[in-house]
Amino acid sequence: MVDDVNNDVLSPSELMRYTRHLSLPRFGHEGQLRIKRASALVVGLGGLGSVSALSLTLAGIGTLGLIEDDQVSLDNLHRQTLYTTGDVGSSKLAKAAQKLKAHNPEVGFKLFPQRLDTDNVQAIVREFDLVVDGTDNMKTRQIINQTCVVQEKPYVFGAVNLYDGQVSVFHAAQGPCLACLFPQPLQEEEEKQAEELAVLNTLPAVVGALQSAEVFKLIVGMGKPLIGKLLIYNALSAAFERVNIEKHPNCPVCGR
Repeated sequence: MVDDVNNDVLSPSELMRYTRHLSLPRFGHEGQLRIKRASALVVGLGGLGSVSALSLTLAGIGTLGLIEDDQVSLDNLHRQTLYTTGDVGSSKLAKAAQKLKAHNPEVGFKLFPQRLDTDNVQAIVREFDLVVDGTDNMKTRQIINQTCVVQEKPYVFGAVNLYDGQVSVFHAAQGPCLACLFPQPLQEEEEKQAEELAVLNTLPAVVGALQSAEVFKLIVGMGKPLIGKLLIYNALSAAFERVNIEKHPNCPVCGR
């Protein structure tokens, strides 16, 4: 963490670092202060998490939580941009934190060298304003979704598979949750097969950047976050499609 941080002002170094943000219409000085005051948890530091964690760090998020229990492997490197060949065999969390801190020492970090599960999720998520999905399995996503519904926090969803990517914001106080979109959990074998599917290496960069943009919109209060919308990107056709997601009144997670 950065010591003696004053969240009511931008320091001279921050004014210089974020000068291109400060000149943005509808963003400006107040928007950057809101980012400085905010906190976000990135769950998983793979392809999606690498991009979103770096984007949030560069933008000056006040506190960034990182949770990951895996090591860097050679087959990660084609899509996980925070790591290099020399990192193979090392902790993803340790290497990611080292590089992110070097990118922006103004940011405070909270590190969780563990897997998010039903035993720790409530306490961890409670520390942050919102959650960014960098995972690759539905079981963890369901845990995040259930917790964000209970704690009334936004969940910025992202997924990649083959040549397709998906982004949405689930915020049960304002719209549907993940279970409204995927009411039936995947069977164990289907999920295992999904995790092993290939992915074009540019997809995590595209989707992770879109997730970060949703985070900034939520924090600053500008634009229209993808609440109740699923944004689908196909790399082969270079096409985006927006699909409406209905809130189910009988949803077992967010239904009232």
